[in-house]
Amino acid sequence: MMPGRLGLTPSISDNPLGLSWHDSTWIPILNTSNVMDYFSDRSNPFFDRTCNNEIVKMQRLNPDQLQNMTGLEYVLLHVQEPILYVIRKQHRHGPQPNQITALADYYIIAGIVYQAPDLASVLNSRLLSAVHHMQSSFEEASSFSRYHPSKGYFWDFKSQRNGNDKVKVKEEKPKEEASSLFQRKRVDMLLGELMKKFPLPIPPQPKPAPAVATPKQENENGNNENKDVKPEVKQEKIKPPPDKKPRLN
Repeated sequence: MMPGRLGLTPSISDNPLGLSWHDSTWIPILNTSNVMDYFSDRSNPFFDRTCNNEIVKMQRLNPDQLQNMTGLEYVLLHVQEPILYVIRKQHRHGPQPNQITALADYYIIAGIVYQAPDLASVLNSRLLSAVHHMQSSFEEASSFSRYHPSKGYFWDFKSQRNGNDKVKVKEEKPKEEASSLFQRKRVDMLLGELMKKFPLPIPPQPKPAPAVATPKQENENGNNENKDVKPEVKQEKIKPPPDKKPRLN
């Protein structure tokens, strides 16, 4: 919970570069017209309530009156909507633009307020990082030095490498599966239920096109039909011979 919610006086630590502040209720509606009101929230530890902006706000004066006042003030320096806003803390000595002393810069990214580091802090951080890596390299190099009465001082890289390889093999852990059997079965069950509720539409099957008979096929079909037709044999009925009549004497 932010200190301003409890009515406590916000205090900045010795190194404000490690601090950040945000108010979730303002983030969705943050824009150029209300970013200064957002920055001047009571719970913001970067905002000095003795500045001229607070005096103008309490007296409901026009913000342009800040140019006619002297003292501490905050101005919106740079805008890159909707994600980046840069606010400068400066001390005004007079109405002229050259009568201003910049004290600090603050940038708001996605609604979160940070203090921009100054040049001395950046150089100090880079120098400390370089010195740390150089010290680590000297310590690692000294671990390879060996001494023998007959040889004197020499470098031994092989034994150290073999020892490091053994340590790495011991430290390697089996890779975990991307998903367990229970998760896979659960996903398959959910997909099956979705398929039942929302079945895929069956695409209409195209009607088969009528086959066009070629002349060769017609001839072959005609020959086949002729072969299948059996010749009909006409059987004539044979009349019996006439009966002989008896002669009369």
